[in-house]
Amino acid sequence: MKPWVLGLTGGIGSGKSAAAENFSELGVHLVDADQVARWVVEPGQPALERIVEHFGREVLLASGALDRGALRARIFQDAEQRKWLEGLLHPLIREEIGHSLALAQSPYAILVSPLLIESGQYQRMQRVLVVDTPESLQIQRAMARDSADEEQVRAILKIQMQRDERLRHADDVLVNDRDRSWLRQEVERLHGFYLTLKGGRT
Repeated sequence: MKPWVLGLTGGIGSGKSAAAENFSELGVHLVDADQVARWVVEPGQPALERIVEHFGREVLLASGALDRGALRARIFQDAEQRKWLEGLLHPLIREEIGHSLALAQSPYAILVSPLLIESGQYQRMQRVLVVDTPESLQIQRAMARDSADEEQVRAILKIQMQRDERLRHADDVLVNDRDRSWLRQEVERLHGFYLTLKGGRT
């Protein structure tokens, strides 16, 4: 039977990566949308050639890899260019995610994506798990992890989808406001429940 797919998301500093890691340790097949997005623009991938054709070699580092900062600067000011880039990358990312999920051998697979709701990816999931954390804790964790100041973290939080909106799309919510061993227990509990589901539903 084909594995069903769980979408896992959460805001900055919520601990979604730690939760994903715990699921992976339990043998669940994991696909990380951010890693896929990075992979499709690696040297040797057709997308990188198209980007260079379109924007010029100034978006490359000396090593031949994509200079993300230079590309960001190009599209940040120009909505048309951003649309062009999204039109190129989104179908490739979607295809690669589908391909990676199809390799799953576990009863269910997980797509980890910070933009699961915003990108509409959640519509292709059988179930959505949101890792949720009180905002003050999110800020604390993100500052510690990224050596960022509070202002930077708050700016990212502002851009990200509002917490209520994210929770509205959740089938399950994991409130991650304690330590890592508690998080692991919660993941184990959810994993046990997910193993009883057919196609992501009770």
